[in-house]
Amino acid sequence: MFIVQDYSLAILFCVVTMLCWGSWGNTQKLVSRTWRYEFFYWDYVIGVLLFSIFSAFTLGSFGSEGQGFLFNLAQADMGSLGSAFVGGIIFNAANILLSAAIAICGMSVAFPVGIGLALVLGVLVNYFGAAKGEPLYIFIGVALITVAILLNGFAYKKALVGSKKVSGKGIFISIAAGVIMAFFYRFVAASMDLGNFAEPSPGKLTPYTAVFIFSLGVFISNFLFNTIAMKRPVEGGPVSISGYFKGNAKTHLVGMLGGVIWCIGQSFSMIASEKAGAAISYGLGQGATLVSALWGILIWHEFRGAPRSSDYLNAGMFVLFVIGLGFLIYAGA
Repeated sequence: MFIVQDYSLAILFCVVTMLCWGSWGNTQKLVSRTWRYEFFYWDYVIGVLLFSIFSAFTLGSFGSEGQGFLFNLAQADMGSLGSAFVGGIIFNAANILLSAAIAICGMSVAFPVGIGLALVLGVLVNYFGAAKGEPLYIFIGVALITVAILLNGFAYKKALVGSKKVSGKGIFISIAAGVIMAFFYRFVAASMDLGNFAEPSPGKLTPYTAVFIFSLGVFISNFLFNTIAMKRPVEGGPVSISGYFKGNAKTHLVGMLGGVIWCIGQSFSMIASEKAGAAISYGLGQGATLVSALWGILIWHEFRGAPRSSDYLNAGMFVLFVIGLGFLIYAGA
């Protein structure tokens, strides 16, 4: 299987993760005018599962290093399999809430609030779960990112002064998504031997097997979580599963593309976690907040008509995010 051999390449993989995790939401925006997010999400989880299978039988099986996917899966113990699977369930609960928040208040708000909060809490959870990297620089980076999140919240408030679109519900759902999402990565990381991907401890998973089992958790739990979301939606009336089959091929493929993009990021993050450490790998990936906010502001014009002060606050958010991410990178160097 393919294994990252040095820290620099691990950081590059984390940057790819950041781009993927910050960009998948565009696929939801592309179809949101005619397609409910609950329907989009079925295609999204299918895309996640399909890419995890593709990755397992290609990068996870080719080459002479490490254990191939099928061999590793056969020797895995129930504790490791269960940990990765539970990680998928936790992620799915959080991501459905995040998709709902995107539908309500847009990418430039849902991501900085939800994913930004998940970054802060998740870095702490993953660091204390598997300490790697200089803690002082990790915590400085997290503190700067926290301030950046607050600046985005203030920018959103100023942009909506006098508007009827103010959505406390959207902010609340974003916060709930962030708190839940902070814990998923630790469960997946715990299923692997982060000290040795080439020769993992007996019963432990390779990153490719872990992502596949994680994706199964996402897919299977979707029959519960998304069914609830369809019957009790946060916005609009209830929808029936029959509506899903009324979508055309292009609409379904866009949703699956969103899942593939996200799972590329998840796979790269897991592959990088041996050299970068779980906390740094996760933290850099969740710099997706910066990427998604740029999409929301520059491409989708979600702050169009906002006062000049909102522009300054958003600029401050980007600067602090970049500096904070720089501290996270330096912490592991």
